[in-house]
Amino acid sequence: MLLGKIVGSAVATRKYEGLQGAKLLVVQPLDKHLRARGTPQVAVDTARLSAGQGDIVCLVRSREAMLAYTTSAMLPIDLAVIGIVEAVDVQEGLSLVL
Repeated sequence: MLLGKIVGSAVATRKYEGLQGAKLLVVQPLDKHLRARGTPQVAVDTARLSAGQGDIVCLVRSREAMLAYTTSAMLPIDLAVIGIVEAVDVQEGLSLVL
């Protein structure tokens, strides 16, 4: 599981069959200290959580991303939002694997 911050949204007038109505969000990946890492990516809002600009979210990749959106069809989803984070607490000296 990864952390990210919603920095925008993406609009696609034509989508892969099965992704009609899917909300696409631009997400900046974060490290465990909520610092930006890497480049922004597009993710599908799987649970229709209504995540929006500035929200910190939980993300999954690859097969888990596709399964989080649907279990009935194999769709080309590589990154998915699965939750909105309310708080992150990291103890000093504790390694958090994200």
